[in-house]
Amino acid sequence: MTYLFDPPPVPVLPIAGSDKLFPVHRIYCVGRNYAEHTREMGFDPDKEPPFFFMKTADALVTDGRFPYPAASKDVHWEIELAVALGSGGNDIPRSQAMQHVYGYGVALDMTRRDLQGVAKKMGRPWEIGKAFEKSAPCSAIVPADRCGHPTRGAIWLDVNGERRQTGDLSQMIWDIPSQIEYLSGLWDLRAGDLILTGTPAGVGAVRKGDRLEGHVDGVGDLDVTVV
Repeated sequence: MTYLFDPPPVPVLPIAGSDKLFPVHRIYCVGRNYAEHTREMGFDPDKEPPFFFMKTADALVTDGRFPYPAASKDVHWEIELAVALGSGGNDIPRSQAMQHVYGYGVALDMTRRDLQGVAKKMGRPWEIGKAFEKSAPCSAIVPADRCGHPTRGAIWLDVNGERRQTGDLSQMIWDIPSQIEYLSGLWDLRAGDLILTGTPAGVGAVRKGDRLEGHVDGVGDLDVTVV
C-alpha cells in the first residue's frame, strides 16, 4: 500500500533515562479538578461530575518554546501532572487502574481563554480554545518504576521567577484511578494515551518573552519560554 502523501510523524515524548521514545496516541484533559481553580473559574466544585476535553497529540511541545498563537489576545497558563498510559482497555475498574500507568510528566495546558469564553457562551465545543498548535508543552516521561505513583506533593508554576500557581496533588477532586475508570467507560484507552490531570488555582495570561517554570514533586520540572 502506498500513501497519497507522506503521513505525519508520530508525536513522541522523550523518556527520562532512556534512549527510547514514548509514542503519544491521544491527550485527554480533565476540567476543573482542583477546588480553588474551579471556584476561580466561577463554578461549584461540589456540584459536577468529572468532564474531559481533548488536545491533539501533535500539539505537544518538547523544545521549551511556546509560540504565542494567532487569533487570541488572552492566552493562559495551566500547570498539570501528565499521566502516561502503557496499556489500556474499556471499563477499567478503579482497583486496576494504576496497572495501566507507565509514567508521569509535567505539562502545561495552554489555553486561548478569550476564544474558550466565547465558545462557552455560545454552547460550542472548546477545541478553538484548547486544541490549537503547540498548546501542550510537556516534559520527558519519568517511568513509574523510578518515581512511583505520586498521590501527594507540590505542584507549582513560576512566571518570570514569581510563584503564580501552587497546590498539592492530594487536592485533586478526582484522583488518577477515578479518572482512568471514568475515561475507560467512554473511550477505548490505549498505550500512548496521556491524561492531563487538572490545574490548581492561579491561572493567568502570558506575554511574549515570559518564562514559565513548572514543577511536580517526585516527577520533575518543565521550562518553557513564550516566543
